[in-house]
Amino acid sequence: MPYYICSVNTAHIIMNPLFVNRDISEAETLPSAFYTDENYFKLSKDKIFSRSWQYVCDTDKIRIPGQVYPFTLLENFLDEPLILTRDKNDRISCISNVCTHRGNILVEGTCIENNIVCRYHGRKFDLTGKFVSMPEFSGVKNFPSEKDNLPVIRFSNWEKFIFVSLNPHTLMQKFTGEMCFRMSWLPLNEFKFDASHSRDYLVKAHWALYCENYLEGFHIPYVHNSLNSVLDYPGYRTELFEYSSLQTGIGKGGEDCFELPADSPDYGLNVSAYYFWIFPNLMFNFYPWGLSVNIVTPLKKDLTKVSFLAYVWKDSKLGSGAGSGLDKVEREDEAIVENVQKGIKSLSYNRGRYSVKRETGTHHFHCLISDFMNA
Repeated sequence: MPYYICSVNTAHIIMNPLFVNRDISEAETLPSAFYTDENYFKLSKDKIFSRSWQYVCDTDKIRIPGQVYPFTLLENFLDEPLILTRDKNDRISCISNVCTHRGNILVEGTCIENNIVCRYHGRKFDLTGKFVSMPEFSGVKNFPSEKDNLPVIRFSNWEKFIFVSLNPHTLMQKFTGEMCFRMSWLPLNEFKFDASHSRDYLVKAHWALYCENYLEGFHIPYVHNSLNSVLDYPGYRTELFEYSSLQTGIGKGGEDCFELPADSPDYGLNVSAYYFWIFPNLMFNFYPWGLSVNIVTPLKKDLTKVSFLAYVWKDSKLGSGAGSGLDKVEREDEAIVENVQKGIKSLSYNRGRYSVKRETGTHHFHCLISDFMNA
């Protein structure tokens, strides 16, 4: 794996090849090898993604006691088979979807059950994952044990939105807390998933290139003419938090903006969009019409799936303001990010510099990548 020298001594680079200076005015970006080297891509699964919190679904998927919802966490990347359940006592659990006997996948589709029964050899679990019974197992010593229960996976929720983590670096609230506080005035239980406004995109670029493009408004006047026409670019601002950031889009007019409560820190501003990013790969984009959740799933070092999940609050506002034309904006982002993917493979490029005024979000992202990858 190639190591690159920046403005620190060589000994430090050997120990910390993804070093990013915390002083943005002196810092250089991540080396191009992070986006092109297969080893970095593989390491990021355990170092970054298994330790972060990932959005799964909303509680409508397990609204009824007895409901069982299987899913694969970051399919084709982490590929972890999991289940969300709501038991008869109305408790939600997140458990492994792999039988502790011979590794069979237990549940293949959403259903309502009293217990989970493996169709391979009949091993039974309750809806919290606890072992219940197993046929033809008389004579087996030290059985059952804790190892025969389904592993319990950490989960947490914000209102109706459920997040899970395989090996959490810290509490979910450390990642999402500022978003939960800032948007607490919204009636999120009134937000309804709308499949007709949701879709997946395949981007021929590294997942981090897609995220860092999202994390700065610097490119808006150059890449997004339609978005630039409704946003006040000089008023565009970025706020940094421990494991997240917020970009606030100010509308050029009073129309198509939020009606903010008096206790909001943004009261009096014509806010047309809140762009919350949660490390490493989640975007929660709030518009007057509702919410677009964007999930960035790495597939290969140069291929990424981006899922847009629309939660509609006010239908009448869907076609106007910063939250309109999202498909066009996405295609513009794809084109520029795919171009960057081609450029970073060049032998003539290694690291760049940051705009102190406009790229604080991208710098913050790179610092977190450095921290997690070097942990």
